[in-house]
Amino acid sequence: MARIMGVELPGNKKNFIALTYIYGIGKTRAMQILAETGVDPEKKVKKLTDDEVSRIAKYIQDHYKVEGELRTEVNRNIKRLIDIGCYRGLRHKLGLPVRGQRTRSNARTRKGPRPSRIKAKRRKETTA
Repeated sequence: MARIMGVELPGNKKNFIALTYIYGIGKTRAMQILAETGVDPEKKVKKLTDDEVSRIAKYIQDHYKVEGELRTEVNRNIKRLIDIGCYRGLRHKLGLPVRGQRTRSNARTRKGPRPSRIKAKRRKETTA
C-alpha cells in the first residue's frame, strides 16, 4: 500500500479511485494529477513503483492544498462567518442547512435524529 500525504491508499483499487481517499481530491482532480505525472490511471496502487508514488506526492504537494491544511482553511472560513454574524454563519452555529434547503420536512442530516416523544402511560384509577 502506498502512503501519500499521510493517507494509506488501498492497494487493490485503481489509482484514480485510490487518490480520492485523500481529502480534497475527487475523481476529476485525480485524473488530472495522474495525467500530469504520467502514471496510468487504470493501474492498481499495489503495482506502483516508488518513483511513481514520489512523483504523485510531489505534484500534489506543489499544486494543491489537501488534508490538514485544507481542513484548517475550511474551518477557519466557517469560524470567520460565525464571528461576523452573517446569515450563513448563524446557520452554521445553529446546525441548520446553510445553502437554502427546506427544513420543515427534510434536513435530518444537519438537524440530527428526531427527538423521541415518549408518551406517559395513563394510569387507570381503580375504584374499589
